[in-house]
Amino acid sequence: MGFLQKLGFGLKKSSNQITSGITDIFTKKKLDSATLEELEELLISADLGVSAAAHIVNEFARQKQDKDITETEIRTALAEQIRQIIAPCEQPLMFSAEHKPFVVLMIGVNGAGKTTTIGKLAAKLQAEGKQVSCIAGDTFRAAAVEQLKEWGARAKVRVFCGAPNCDSAGLCYDGLNAAIKADDDVVFIDTAGRLQNKNGLMDELKKIVRVIQKIMPDAPHRILLTLDATTGQNALAQVEAFKQIIGIDGLIMTKLDGTAKGGILVAIAQAQQLPIYYIGIGEKTEDLDVFKADEFARSLLNLE
Repeated sequence: MGFLQKLGFGLKKSSNQITSGITDIFTKKKLDSATLEELEELLISADLGVSAAAHIVNEFARQKQDKDITETEIRTALAEQIRQIIAPCEQPLMFSAEHKPFVVLMIGVNGAGKTTTIGKLAAKLQAEGKQVSCIAGDTFRAAAVEQLKEWGARAKVRVFCGAPNCDSAGLCYDGLNAAIKADDDVVFIDTAGRLQNKNGLMDELKKIVRVIQKIMPDAPHRILLTLDATTGQNALAQVEAFKQIIGIDGLIMTKLDGTAKGGILVAIAQAQQLPIYYIGIGEKTEDLDVFKADEFARSLLNLE
């Protein structure tokens, strides 16, 4: 099964909610204000957000109101409106050889899939012939360190880690020096994600950036936020919080296969317009792939 098929299968919970709702709403052929209002409520309930849902329905109504229209035409038109919202977020993540190593700081709340995502990206890059290492900077969570070591062993990627509860910034400093000596192409830095202690997290992340800039003044070259799609609207709040704490260069959305809230990606695209580099729909390395707006929009509306 290719990624596109997996995406369609993974988004089934989200697409079924939307398409079955469309079937229930459009029992007659012509669109009127009542059915359009129901459609907007359906899109909001699928976590597309109030702003995106209103925009989609307004554009849809402008083009289609009071016309005969089939259910497939409705889904196709909605998919196109969604594609237009999310298309600016489809941007490639370039690991530029100008920076050696290219330093990627990975941020996100605990449980979002951040450590697993680092492992998958490291495995992909290693398979492409890049020399990759990871720094286990989430020193407060032994499980995160062990998880990263496991991914590293699987992908033959070096993982730099220290003693439990050691200073995360100091570990990152030593890890980056080791990566430079090893002539690595890319370094991923895992970080803690205790968002409930926002001030402590802010201090820790700023300290990590400060110490790695002593070695590489232009690092980190990308700060990527991992989001768990199953958290729905809370994911949007996480984007806001991390933007305030440290700033974000792009997003990776995981666990789209485990939720009916896949529409949250549209809400985030509408509100933030940040690059969405990768999406995840499963546990394997190949279940993380580059984000393609057209594929996502059509899968969300259950279109081939």
